[in-house]
Amino acid sequence: MELSSVNNNQKVTVEDAFWSNYKQLVAEQVIPYQWKALNDQLPDTAPSHAIENFRIVAGEAKGDYYGTVFQDSDVAKWLETVAYSLRSFPDSELEEAADDVISLMGRAQAEDGYLNTYYMLVEPDNRWTNLRDNHELYCAGHLVEAAVAYYETTGKRAFLDIMEDYVELIRSTFGREDGKLQGYPGHPEIELALLRLFDTTGKREHLELAAYFIEQRGQEPHYFNMEKEQRQSLGAPSTWNDENTNFRLGYAYMQAHLPVRQQQEAVGHSVRAMYLYAAMAYLARRTDDAELQAVCDALWDDVTNRKMYITGGLGSAVNGEAFTDAYDLPNDSMYCETCASVGLVFWAKQMLLLSPDRKYADVLERAIYNGTISGMDLDGKRFFYVNPLEVNAYQVGRKDQEHVKQERQKWFACACCPPNLARLIASIEDYAYTQSKDTLYTHLYLAGTVQTTIDDVPVKLKQSHQYPWEGSITITVEGTGQFRLAFRIPGWCQEATTSVNGEVLAIDDMEQGYFILDREWTTEDRIELHFQLPVMRVYSNPKIGMNQGQVALQRGPVVYCLEEVDNGKSLAGLRLPRESEITAAFEEDLLNGVVILETDGLKAAESEALYQTDSPVLEPVRLRAVPYYAWCNRQAGEMRIWIHET
Repeated sequence: MELSSVNNNQKVTVEDAFWSNYKQLVAEQVIPYQWKALNDQLPDTAPSHAIENFRIVAGEAKGDYYGTVFQDSDVAKWLETVAYSLRSFPDSELEEAADDVISLMGRAQAEDGYLNTYYMLVEPDNRWTNLRDNHELYCAGHLVEAAVAYYETTGKRAFLDIMEDYVELIRSTFGREDGKLQGYPGHPEIELALLRLFDTTGKREHLELAAYFIEQRGQEPHYFNMEKEQRQSLGAPSTWNDENTNFRLGYAYMQAHLPVRQQQEAVGHSVRAMYLYAAMAYLARRTDDAELQAVCDALWDDVTNRKMYITGGLGSAVNGEAFTDAYDLPNDSMYCETCASVGLVFWAKQMLLLSPDRKYADVLERAIYNGTISGMDLDGKRFFYVNPLEVNAYQVGRKDQEHVKQERQKWFACACCPPNLARLIASIEDYAYTQSKDTLYTHLYLAGTVQTTIDDVPVKLKQSHQYPWEGSITITVEGTGQFRLAFRIPGWCQEATTSVNGEVLAIDDMEQGYFILDREWTTEDRIELHFQLPVMRVYSNPKIGMNQGQVALQRGPVVYCLEEVDNGKSLAGLRLPRESEITAAFEEDLLNGVVILETDGLKAAESEALYQTDSPVLEPVRLRAVPYYAWCNRQAGEMRIWIHET
């Protein structure tokens, strides 16, 4: 099956067994399933009412607003997913359904361009009075991103025109000029959207508005303080109790504690942080701003070297779904929201566009193979909001521990994660390549093709492989002329070999983790890359106290876990001897086809005593590990990534 997309001047097709399956799943299962959810057609789930809200605003239905204040964003992300899916799977009925939703939005839109169903139905006189809490600009941003994606795929302008009218209203409302509100969104998102809109339309006012929202954040006098006083004078409702503002995190919760150029540490709500940092990197690239790029790099270093889980998960605390201190990475009480890992992928892409460096692509790959797709069942119909790294016996079946569900859910009242993951999977090819004037960089190894122009030379590359389960990659070249090709040698890879047309080349001199081939190419030139894929034992920094004496297993980019269904109860009692040999084997009929790991281990015999003076009796057992992303697809139960090593 050949799946295609267009990314700027690149056309990428995906023939990759792993990702083709996921993309087809989104097209055939996830999009229809989420459409039912948005239309309140899923039994035994919290109603969404998201489409109905638009119908009520348009005067085509009667009723009251229902849902979170950001319910509109669920529809926007569904439309964005549809746009990406249509470029790979043309579907006239689906496109017609999307056109109908877009038409409905046009009918719901106010004469001045405003479009937010919560405020139009619940607080029509209180627009822009609660930017801190109520997600007006966040919803607008998701609608803009969807409109850009839909226009790029279909060429239809209706949605783009609707949103350009809305953006013009926003531009006339916000800014530093006299008579304008000098506010910015509590939840970043419109900043990214405006930069995408600028790339599509070329209208500099969109870039300038994005820059305003980014640079205004955290400035004094603090806008949210002034907004609070105004809201109180209006008698308008507030989402949160101001005595417990932002989960006691203050304005750090929304990265508004300092102007962005003064921020050096990742704080607050992890999803908000990812969207903001991605927009900052985007702006730095579009304005050639070295100072802002340096801030992004400092934040990147803090997140990836001190606050990121081995899965690419982010957010150590349930309170505020937030970052905490450096090296504070609990495995069973963390948050690791799916949206945070998706946002990390967005940020990594923007950093790669700023500066091709393996450290960004390694994190991007870690997140997509582990922390993102773990948020969805293999059938596309159940979802995790929170992605734990450990589920203990005492947690299994508990109903009072809402933040750690042991089974994926059909839907959520706050349903940001399912459509966010869907739009990422549907556009996965957009993260595989970037290029400069004279170099095409390969960041992700996706079987399929990329067509582009490098320094005015038409080029087509075709990848063939079974990555991530196998490490042998064949790349054939179509195109004649002098140009540079750069291939990432993954940071996890300790031994790699390469050849061109059978001639073995030494991988000695790399540029930022990329092997560069700069030569006169002819059609049918053949590049061979081979990455060794041994099972790796991964150890935590000694500052991560809860992981000491434990080891995690990784093969290639895939992180593994142990489940109760394979290893019995009381996983905390398992021990992995350091000398045990670990074998890897592909099982085609398990979990849609995965490589599983097996080894000899030990298990502490259970005792009735709470404490004892004798060391536990260790009994031999056979340990079996599966990819973390696929856990909880057979039955609920205990799970853990980190295993005690003896």
